[in-house]
Amino acid sequence: MSVESLTTDRFDATVGDHDIVVVDFWAPWCGPCKGFAPVFEAVAAENPDVKFVKVNTDEEGALAGHFGIRSIPTLMIFRERVIVFSQPGALPKGAVDDVLRQVRGLDMAEVRRGAHPHEPSDADGQA
Repeated sequence: MSVESLTTDRFDATVGDHDIVVVDFWAPWCGPCKGFAPVFEAVAAENPDVKFVKVNTDEEGALAGHFGIRSIPTLMIFRERVIVFSQPGALPKGAVDDVLRQVRGLDMAEVRRGAHPHEPSDADGQA
């Protein structure tokens, strides 16, 4: 599956329509973001059952602000609408592969006992 750009207006539907969504918060002027892009695209190509999206923080500042993005790139992974991973910094491919493997293995019933799912209207601030 190819990597798509994601905007605030499509965020809720994208996270809601896919079991696992991997989000790369980035900006076009960010050197580490440019270096991480090929890694992100390679992992996306190897995992067609997972939705991979990129959020341009310059264009989607409200969305980045909503999720408290303070450093880019930041990788965030949702599973069943719950944020199960969030880390700033450009990760090597092996680390992304490992995190994705761990996310697939999560017991979501256990995760939900200690987490709050992303609510549909949260991204636009109208909770």
